[in-house]
Amino acid sequence: MTDFTFAPDLADRVIIVTGGGRGLGRIMALTLLEHGARVVITSARQKSELNAVEQEAEQVAEPGRLLAYQADVTNPDMCETVVAKTLETFGQVYGLINNAGRGMRLISETFNTDPTKFWETSVDAWQTIIDTNVNGAFYMSRAAAPHMIKAGKGTIINISTSAITMVRKGYSPYGGSKAALEAFSRAWADDLEGTGVTVNVLLPGGATDTELLPPDHRRGADGNLLSPDLMVQPTLWLCSDEGKNVNGRRFIAKFWEDRISLEDAVKECIQPAPKLPLIL
Repeated sequence: MTDFTFAPDLADRVIIVTGGGRGLGRIMALTLLEHGARVVITSARQKSELNAVEQEAEQVAEPGRLLAYQADVTNPDMCETVVAKTLETFGQVYGLINNAGRGMRLISETFNTDPTKFWETSVDAWQTIIDTNVNGAFYMSRAAAPHMIKAGKGTIINISTSAITMVRKGYSPYGGSKAALEAFSRAWADDLEGTGVTVNVLLPGGATDTELLPPDHRRGADGNLLSPDLMVQPTLWLCSDEGKNVNGRRFIAKFWEDRISLEDAVKECIQPAPKLPLIL
């Protein structure tokens, strides 16, 4: 085998990354910039996060290729504004990565050591997780899809979680929200079939070193922790010409291998298409 790293030229592709101020969103946004894309990042909370990514972008991209916009994806009007600002600034939108998400720390800072029963869960926290992880992805996709369809090309990538997390004890707001997102992704992919626009799901494949985990107990159920960097290669592939014809599939980033051919790397990363949907 020889060393292999997929490095597509994404020049002139405009990609929106929600939740791009930190974690998975940050690494995906900076990588897309480094490979020639023009990128819009959003963050609902600290403006400082966006400012930090802007400074990092100066090291990998020419000025003017990153637009950082503070917006809350739970607000459908703000989602329309993000897409409008993208079109105003860059003239088109090719990709949307629905990465913005709220996790179980809203429920409890000890959720991964002392699970909270669903009837003990705060209603406000439950609503925030569902609004962000499910409705936010819908609002952004609803705003962006018509422009992609008009152009006859584009990709929507919905960031998900491992199947076991979806049904893990004490994870019902977060896990269930990602299960819903994956179900919607399957339906949206069918809706868009034949338009030139695709919808796929991408997930790390395990607990990842981001702020979704509490700082005092940042490890996965198996004791391991994945690096956000593993999202780089499958993200680039899905946003490239090589990945433009794959629709309605699920990719697990940790299975991507650099030291094999591109075709084999994709085969390792993509899950087999299910014959029938499974819930339980």
